[in-house]
Amino acid sequence: MSFSDVRLHPSCLKGLSMWVQRLIEFTGSEPLRLSVDWESIEGELQAPLPADYKELFENFGGGTFSDSVYFFGPSGPPAFDFLAQWRASLSAGGNDDAYPVYSPGGRGVIVWAATEWADEYAWLVDAQNPDAYSVLVRGDVGEWHTYEMSTSEFLYRVLADEDFKPFGIAQYNLDPTFQPGRSVLGS
Repeated sequence: MSFSDVRLHPSCLKGLSMWVQRLIEFTGSEPLRLSVDWESIEGELQAPLPADYKELFENFGGGTFSDSVYFFGPSGPPAFDFLAQWRASLSAGGNDDAYPVYSPGGRGVIVWAATEWADEYAWLVDAQNPDAYSVLVRGDVGEWHTYEMSTSEFLYRVLADEDFKPFGIAQYNLDPTFQPGRSVLGS
């Protein structure tokens, strides 16, 4: 069955934001409607997460888009658990010249996705300005790029927009798929 053969019942998409709907339609995935204790997660971070990211995770969970983009969640296998990765980076004191790792109540970076090409997708989190979440992208050469758009819009453009340069992957004609998270080591 090809992607064009997949048709979701319109009621599956009711109440979802436009970009999350587009990602569901693009991948042909059935929304999972996961229940997540966001209050506990945001309590640990001492900052709210973007609403569209929460919606995206609730409908997909962590996993891999188009065999290339690893989408992280607040739980699951370590390879797909952004909280575990964030805790490890925080305890290791991992910082770069431009942006430190986010520290609870402060300002810094939390990585929410990565690619097989070593690109990292992150938020610039500022606990003092919780409504402003820039998407930051660091390519394999280490330079950060800022995108003023939501998490789900950025992810959709990476996957589906052939003109989204330099981080878009649509020009590679990869299958528009989503695979639930599992260890990248196959365990």
